[in-house]
Amino acid sequence: MNKIWMNTLIWVLATMAALVLAFATPSDTLVMGRLPSMTVQKLDRQEIALPAGLPGERTLALIAFHGSHRADIESWVHGLRLHSTPSIAWVRMPVLRSPTDAADRSALETRLIARYPNAGDRDKLVPVFTDRAAFVRSAGLASTDQAYAVVVNRRGEVLARVGGQFDESKAQALRETLLR
Repeated sequence: MNKIWMNTLIWVLATMAALVLAFATPSDTLVMGRLPSMTVQKLDRQEIALPAGLPGERTLALIAFHGSHRADIESWVHGLRLHSTPSIAWVRMPVLRSPTDAADRSALETRLIARYPNAGDRDKLVPVFTDRAAFVRSAGLASTDQAYAVVVNRRGEVLARVGGQFDESKAQALRETLLR
């Protein structure tokens, strides 16, 4: 009789442990990351609430942290033919340090305007002035050492991400996530 109660107790404890683990495991959002919620201002002074204001339900965000990442971002723009593929909603998202004052912000914006003189390119530009380390942690990125191509939805959930330059195998994974 004692053995029956012991087996029942072990079975109940195992079931409870399974239920606790089922609810305690991290969701995909926690694992992949989340785009921070914030209001940003494009170079034309138009304000956008991120992530809700992204251009598509699933948007490809090309994230750069340094000027040296521009070549990697351009490789994604050209590799995915983003200028001629209307089915992909996308933005360039340079993540810049928070300016200390209005003059500092103006200087940063002037540099961006010089880099992107074409109005069409500027329209896709969503500069984010924030703490880079906090942005990296929230978005689930590894570091600021490389550029990223990230698929994000309007709830801010990172659905897919790759780092570095364009690569066809990485691009295929992003396309599948974007076009679902």
